Amino acid sequence: MTLPERFHVASDHQLAREAAERLFASMQAQLVAILPATCEVLHIGATAVPGCLTKGDLDIVVRVEREDFAAAEAALAARFARNSGSIQTEAFAAFEDEACTPHLGIQLTVKGGELDIFHRFVAALRADPVLVSRYNALKIAHDGQSMDDYRAAKDAFVTNVLRLASSESRDER
Repeated sequence: MTLPERFHVASDHQLAREAAERLFASMQAQLVAILPATCEVLHIGATAVPGCLTKGDLDIVVRVEREDFAAAEAALAARFARNSGSIQTEAFAAFEDEACTPHLGIQLTVKGGELDIFHRFVAALRADPVLVSRYNALKIAHDGQSMDDYRAAKDAFVTNVLRLASSESRDER
């Protein structure tokens, strides 16, 4: 995938969210048909969070049991291009479809693996409107700026949100 050099938020977030939801419904049905039965297919990313600004793409995470990772990866690789800008491990792989409208990204993770975090980040945002406001402010501050700068700021934000969520869940025990 050729990443854009500049980060831009969508001009109409409601239309972007609606397009992503339609594509997710279609893709979810297609993915369930080709993946092992233990897979969980979730809509993640900004379009999955009410009120969150988006650049207008659709992100999906496919969560699998460790023993089903190879079969799920093979099924996805037969249907989608690998995201060459992403890492690949024994518990994580990323795919994309640039021909989809909106752009589609699929992350495959082993449940409980090191990168099995996407659904937790979305859950934290859905549970806390203040976090959504802070995330939106980050996006507005980086609109039109370098994609690398935006991604670095986003990674730091996500890491902090997950760290806080993890410490809060430990405190509740």
